[in-house]
Amino acid sequence: MQQRYWLCGILTLAAMLAFGPPAFAKRKPGLRAPANSSDGLSADKRGQFSTSAGLRLHLIADEGDIHISTHESPTVDYRVHLEVWPNDSTAREILDAFSLVARKTPDGVLLLAHTPHHGWGQHLSVTFEVAVPRNYNLDIATQGGNVLVGDIQGRVAIGTNGGNISTGEIAGPARIVTDGGHISVESAGNNLVATTGGGNITVGPIAGTAVLRTGGGHIRVASIGGAGRLETGGGNISLEHSGSGLIVSTGGGQIDVGEASGLIRARTGGGGIRIVHASGPTELQTGAGNVYLMQVENSVRASTGSGGITAWFGPGAKLTTPCRLAAGEGDIVVYLPKLLPVTVDAQVELGGDHRVIVDPAFPLKVTYGQPDEGSHAVRAAGELNGGGASLVLRTVSGNIRLVLNDSNQEKRQMDLLKMQMDKLRRQLEMDLANVKTPIPPPPPQN
Repeated sequence: MQQRYWLCGILTLAAMLAFGPPAFAKRKPGLRAPANSSDGLSADKRGQFSTSAGLRLHLIADEGDIHISTHESPTVDYRVHLEVWPNDSTAREILDAFSLVARKTPDGVLLLAHTPHHGWGQHLSVTFEVAVPRNYNLDIATQGGNVLVGDIQGRVAIGTNGGNISTGEIAGPARIVTDGGHISVESAGNNLVATTGGGNITVGPIAGTAVLRTGGGHIRVASIGGAGRLETGGGNISLEHSGSGLIVSTGGGQIDVGEASGLIRARTGGGGIRIVHASGPTELQTGAGNVYLMQVENSVRASTGSGGITAWFGPGAKLTTPCRLAAGEGDIVVYLPKLLPVTVDAQVELGGDHRVIVDPAFPLKVTYGQPDEGSHAVRAAGELNGGGASLVLRTVSGNIRLVLNDSNQEKRQMDLLKMQMDKLRRQLEMDLANVKTPIPPPPPQN
């Protein structure tokens, strides 16, 4: 809803500019006489403004695709290409009615395009091709088109009501919004906010913080240097590396995280969760999937409604707060280093055919409930290495296994960790390669 208000605000400004003071009079520089052909009637509006690095391009359009390229020249060059369907009786009227305000402003260059009759958009194709200095800021809005931006060093704000948005490397802070298209960013050198009503979001490395939201698509990110919040209504989420706090949620997809240095909070309505290396406190919740933690070095709380939980506590693990792993219908398998001080409380509520299986290296006491007293629970409890933070394990109808993480298991764990990280890295590289942003060509000079 906020993004709609944001776009509406921009378009309101557009209307004010279009019908404002005479300083914003319409200009048609470089208008080429339309020519009839099998491709329909077409026209170009083009021009050039001198400018300086660090200023801003403000482009507002009722409709149309937008291509932004960069160059080393201190100019803003633009071409607006119009095409009307062949044999359209109103073709010339449509071309003549299309207006473009193009002018220098104190902070850069303004391009404001307006189509008076919205219904004509079904017959009119509009493409904006603009070249700006490499160190330039962008403020772009279109009601219905795709946006393609090359590498740029300034701040970026892009909005479209329904098209895809693709960018190269963005050095400055960026805010990217589309009501329903896909978003792809090769890399972000600062903070990034990206929102789509339902498309996929694919991003390379992000140096700053990240807020990425989609109504139902997938989210794939190479790395986030700062704090991250990734949300999707139902798609999968993949992240290779997180350098700070991370909050991840999906309505029902899979969550895959490689290395995470700070706090992790991950929630999915029905998919699995896999964390390859967690060095900070971790909180995980899934309605029906499996939870897999390959190398845990801090406290963890994880729950699943009907899946299993596997957690490897590495030799460097330090548990300063209680841990809890809970499954409704699934097994819990925990690998513990021999010297980890911890107090274990493991219980299977419906014993029957299910057991608590404890490695002989761990001196835990196993007790069984009395069926004649209405209890079928199986419990294993005790202090390891003098005791420490509590490790609570609960499952209703699965098995619980406590396994010694010795040198053999540790080697196996490290091999698995490397394999999983390589797999995640290759998948993300493939995803990024598939959406690699083509460099927009500069506007034609003739």
